[in-house]
Amino acid sequence: MSQAQSISNLCNQNALEIQRELESYNNCSKSIVIDRQSYVMQEASVIPDNILEKLKIKGDLHACQAFLMEAIKGKDAEIERIQNTRPDFSHLVEPKRQCATDYDVIHNVDESWGWSKLTDAEYSEYLQAEAMAAHLGQFIHKNGKLSSLRKELSNMPSIEWFNVEDGKKTPVKITKHHDSQSLMQLHEDVAEEHRKYEQRVNYFKAKVKNLVSDENARIQKENADKAAIFLKQEEALNREYTLAMDEYKGELCRLTMEFNAQRELNVKSAAALRINVDPRFQSVIDLFITSEK
Repeated sequence: MSQAQSISNLCNQNALEIQRELESYNNCSKSIVIDRQSYVMQEASVIPDNILEKLKIKGDLHACQAFLMEAIKGKDAEIERIQNTRPDFSHLVEPKRQCATDYDVIHNVDESWGWSKLTDAEYSEYLQAEAMAAHLGQFIHKNGKLSSLRKELSNMPSIEWFNVEDGKKTPVKITKHHDSQSLMQLHEDVAEEHRKYEQRVNYFKAKVKNLVSDENARIQKENADKAAIFLKQEEALNREYTLAMDEYKGELCRLTMEFNAQRELNVKSAAALRINVDPRFQSVIDLFITSEK
């Protein structure tokens, strides 16, 4: 290619020489005489008889130069095209990350679930015990009726007066039908029954709490087992994806290096291509090749 460029330059230089010669032609010579001394103002430059041959030579030089420049540009374009080629990886399929099947998380139960696990007989007993404990407790409460009667009894006078009319009173006979001892005994008897029913209420409440706690512990274990299986599947899929991606990238790298190596060979082959000279320009090229030697 450097030889083609050199010959192209020589064609241009020789064509310029002919052009300068063509531009030197004129129609006359000019001279003057000063003090009997002759001076040439313009020398004669007559069109030579072989002017047609010179013009043809000039045309051939320009044509040969244009041919060589087009060949050089075509060769450069081919080398650039090869250098700009990119590998085709359309046949490769990039691995996709697979996800493990998600699992359903079981939610904890509340006490309503625990109460539903009691038998009908147990729940009925609980309702009865709760009602008994509430009403018995209400009767013996410090603000309840029994406490009020006991307090009233201790402060009750033996006699009261009733106003019959203005200025006239009559005694009211008070007959006590309760005594402190009997009311105290009644309080203890009711309190004992209250404690029994309250114990049954607490028993059922504790049973429900234990049922709920045991069920929630079972649920959490089941969730933990599912999570462990899920994580194990995720780890296996991660390893599988990593291996597939490594293989994919390795194949990309191998194909890229092979492509680049072949591209360099193609560039080298294109750079080594010789110009196929058209026979009409061969005589001009031979002239300069001979002169270079």
